[in-house]
Amino acid sequence: DIGELCMQSAQCKSGCCHRTSGLSLARCAVKAAETQECSPKSIYGVYYKCPCESGLRCDADRTIVGSITNSDFGTCKDLQDSDKS
Repeated sequence: DIGELCMQSAQCKSGCCHRTSGLSLARCAVKAAETQECSPKSIYGVYYKCPCESGLRCDADRTIVGSITNSDFGTCKDLQDSDKS
């Protein structure tokens, strides 16, 4: 449930185990909505920014450095909007 402590995202109903910094405890959080900051889905169990809600895509900098440093954040965008451009 939202707000409960977690070790990995699979433990959360929302699918996002979130922490605000490297030293903070991770808690289940809601997924990012359209125009909110997000992380691409990762192999790591904990996010600094949650992935997007269903139907949204995280438009982020997908570099190796970004994924290692957990700084590959982006913005949630509607999949239909990106198809038009």
